[in-house]
Amino acid sequence: MRNRYGRFSNAIACIYHDIQKIERAEMARYGLKGPHAQCLLEIGDFPDGVTAARLCENCEKDKAAISRILAELEQAGMILREKRNGTVYRAKLYLTERGKAAAQAVAEKAQLAVELAGTGLKESDRETFYAVLGRIAGNLQGICKEGLGKREYELRRLYGGR
Repeated sequence: MRNRYGRFSNAIACIYHDIQKIERAEMARYGLKGPHAQCLLEIGDFPDGVTAARLCENCEKDKAAISRILAELEQAGMILREKRNGTVYRAKLYLTERGKAAAQAVAEKAQLAVELAGTGLKESDRETFYAVLGRIAGNLQGICKEGLGKREYELRRLYGGR
């Protein structure tokens, strides 16, 4: 079991590190950093605008991190905030033309990286991989939300005390 955990956690850590490296390289062209990539892509998924609160949820980042990223994206001319009642509180965020171009370029590079990373996989393997990865992610979120105790009890009940 320990070997499985080690292999899993090391693989996930390596993948995450490499994703960050690719994001940093792509965002450097715009004078920005890696975390900006995810926010740009996420805002781009909402042509009718998205709030900072929703970005926090979707990007799984805290309010302070999102606030910093948004300020930097705004300063770089990548996003616009739709003010409401003269304030940016609950303002919707939109990509500017510059932001759309950057998001498109980053999305294309990300897609290329994913395709290259999956070199040698059959489409059925790829579908299975994403299904399994989604299940693992969901299970881990449940464990973090509920704690290990409840899940450990379920596991022991299912597998006879292992």
